[in-house]
Amino acid sequence: MIFAHIGSQFKVDLLFNSLTMAKYSKKIVKRITDLIKKDTYTIAEICSMSGIHPDTYYDWMRTKSEFSEAITRAREEFRKSTLVECEKSLIKLIKGYDYEERKTVYIDSRGPEGVSKPKIKEQTTTKKHVSPSLGAIIHFQTNHDPKNWNNRQYVEVAGKGGKDFFASLTDEELNSRIKELESKLNVKLKTEQ
Repeated sequence: MIFAHIGSQFKVDLLFNSLTMAKYSKKIVKRITDLIKKDTYTIAEICSMSGIHPDTYYDWMRTKSEFSEAITRAREEFRKSTLVECEKSLIKLIKGYDYEERKTVYIDSRGPEGVSKPKIKEQTTTKKHVSPSLGAIIHFQTNHDPKNWNNRQYVEVAGKGGKDFFASLTDEELNSRIKELESKLNVKLKTEQ
């Protein structure tokens, strides 16, 4: 063991060094997958809370397909539940919402023995409203109905009936047209100066 570490890193290293290769069990797998489903813990945090060394975790990922599959399923479940929460939050921002703000003002008062005790002087409850978020509305519309709510503009140049203007022209004809347009542009720029 190395004692040169300071603070919590020393405690983590001490804990990991004192752990032996844990015996694989369904109970440990459940504990690990429950942690993954619950929050975005690091592998080191998960291992510490599960009582195994990170090397054990990586060894099981490599050698035990059922462990690896359980971890993958847990991560997918966490991802799906997080997406549901994102949708709920987005809908709340789109619709706007109300909440109550409570404010309490205390004063210092003396008790029977002269001991100072805080006493409520005033309590107020204010109803507040958060207006719908334009950014959330635009995000929702552009992602859920992109045909009607596009955040980008496209300019499509086509000839009569949607035909390509230049499909029938040879390279020489195209080059001639480009030179003609460039000379017109140069003349226009000179007259504006």
